[in-house]
Amino acid sequence: MTRSGKIAMIRSFAVTIAFWVAATVGTVSPVKAADFVRSVRPVLVEYCFDCHDDETQKGGVNLARFRSSESLFQDPKLWENAVRQIRDGSMPPRNKPQPQESVRLALVGHLEEILDNPEPGWVSPDPGPRIPHRLSRTEYNNTVRDLLGTHLKPADQFPPDGGGGGGFDNNAATLFLPPVLFERYLAAADDLIVATPKERLIPFQPTWYSPESGAARQNLMAFARRAFRSPVTPRDVEPYLRLFQRARREGADFDGALRVALKAVMVSPRFLFRIEPVPRGKGVQPVDDHTLASRLSYFLWSSMPDDALLSRADSGQLRDPSILRREVERMWNDPKARDFAVRFVGQWLGTANLAQTANPDLNRFPEYTVELRDSMVAEPVEVFLAMVRQNASLLDFIDGRYTYANRPLARFYGLPQPPDGTFQRIDLPDRRRGGVLGMAAVLTRTSYPLRTSPVLRGKWILEEVLGTPPPPPPPLVATLPPDDPPRDGQTLRQRLEAHRKKESCAACHARLDPMGFALENFDPIGRWRNDIQKQPVDATGVLPGGEAVDGPVALKEALLRRKGLFVRHLTEKLLAYALGRGLEAYDIPEVKRIVAEVERDGYRTQTWIWAVVRSVPFQNSRGNGS
Repeated sequence: MTRSGKIAMIRSFAVTIAFWVAATVGTVSPVKAADFVRSVRPVLVEYCFDCHDDETQKGGVNLARFRSSESLFQDPKLWENAVRQIRDGSMPPRNKPQPQESVRLALVGHLEEILDNPEPGWVSPDPGPRIPHRLSRTEYNNTVRDLLGTHLKPADQFPPDGGGGGGFDNNAATLFLPPVLFERYLAAADDLIVATPKERLIPFQPTWYSPESGAARQNLMAFARRAFRSPVTPRDVEPYLRLFQRARREGADFDGALRVALKAVMVSPRFLFRIEPVPRGKGVQPVDDHTLASRLSYFLWSSMPDDALLSRADSGQLRDPSILRREVERMWNDPKARDFAVRFVGQWLGTANLAQTANPDLNRFPEYTVELRDSMVAEPVEVFLAMVRQNASLLDFIDGRYTYANRPLARFYGLPQPPDGTFQRIDLPDRRRGGVLGMAAVLTRTSYPLRTSPVLRGKWILEEVLGTPPPPPPPLVATLPPDDPPRDGQTLRQRLEAHRKKESCAACHARLDPMGFALENFDPIGRWRNDIQKQPVDATGVLPGGEAVDGPVALKEALLRRKGLFVRHLTEKLLAYALGRGLEAYDIPEVKRIVAEVERDGYRTQTWIWAVVRSVPFQNSRGNGS
């Protein structure tokens, strides 16, 4: 053995002993800044730097640049992801030298200790930026509905919204204002003002004791307060009053002139955008009650605050925890909360636009009708609404023993059909179907027109259930056939297994394929099957780390053993949706606080939502520095 080889062996032996001691004790003592150098970095050098040092930087990841515990907080998201992959055995890749299990567990423990317990000054509390937030198409439609009592949906004709911030269309950073959109705003305001009944739009008429200007000001003050979702002053409405007066001079009657001014209110930035006042003071500052009311209503209703919520804000009582909790409970039990479920669940699962993203071959699957497809899309929404209102466990998303179905969906699943045809709770006879993994919308979304895709399904689980997305595939990857009959004597599974033997493909497919194969009993539209092309379904697989699974029930049990990853990922999703922005490194401590609170309360759904409402970034803003 060469001298350098002996040194490497001794170093590896010393590291293994040190980590074995830590793992055997079962606890890891608080990690000081220097402990990263003594206890963490040597393992990274041994097992990670071949691919992730200053020179190689595979996947754009350079771990060599981190030289102390504090330096981890330069990119804590990277380290959170690294911890997940080290824990589940997907890193180092199977074709690389592997640390002993005691070393792996101790490394995870040390890194978690550092990330969970930063020293003062390593992470500064920061509620994040609050840029002006244009109303999305859904928010615009809902806001004019509640403002004017209309059933018109003019935003359906607006350009599509962007996407981002956790995968949601309410990310303020992607809600741009192209010129064509402003033209649509003008046209929509015209149509809406004309269609709204006079008694709702103009409740105050001139009288002998209240001349026209006074009545016009009354109408404008009342309308602008609701449209702007905050208090207004006479000075705020003065420009609109001048528009009214000019229209009167040009010959319009009282109502006509006032409609001109109200139309101007509806194309004002204060209506089209959620513009929040910047609090006075340095650092983290609480937002005012009206800002909090607006944040709440657009989180839980995708719409403006109602009169009850605005009244609470007017009284200055909304920040009282008991009052705020009652308002939140009232809001999630309101019918308007359905939009929260539709938008959050549909965009998280990727099922909201199933008509555009899935295209099952209708010759092969004539059962896939528009009625059935729409029922599939509605199922996770109905389940989520019930989970919130019944305060069920978030883990029902993984292994629920029930679902909500209407007649078409119940018939498709082979379940008892609701007598009145509406969506109703149906207790499931076994564990195969419950939770999102057994929902037909998810299973159809992750299939091709003629066959299932274990790769797509495995990728979806890693991304949307565990929050551990795989890297993108290398360029020029060979594609598999669009159908699943055996070819050249090989089944689709056998061809996939041959594909994953390639060194460039093995690491990712070792994570993707076993989870996807476990769902092979579900066909391309989510129907249960026992054979494929007259061959028995093989739903077996071995997860990274050596854990064997066979079928969807075993997969769910494996995911429940990783429930911390699931709850963490779902919390990141909900917080991003609630804030209308992507999460940053300074949000991680708050995410962990929410997860810990939810875990203590048995993963209750209402606790999860309430913890987000109480979070630092939801209730606070950056001060103006004065």
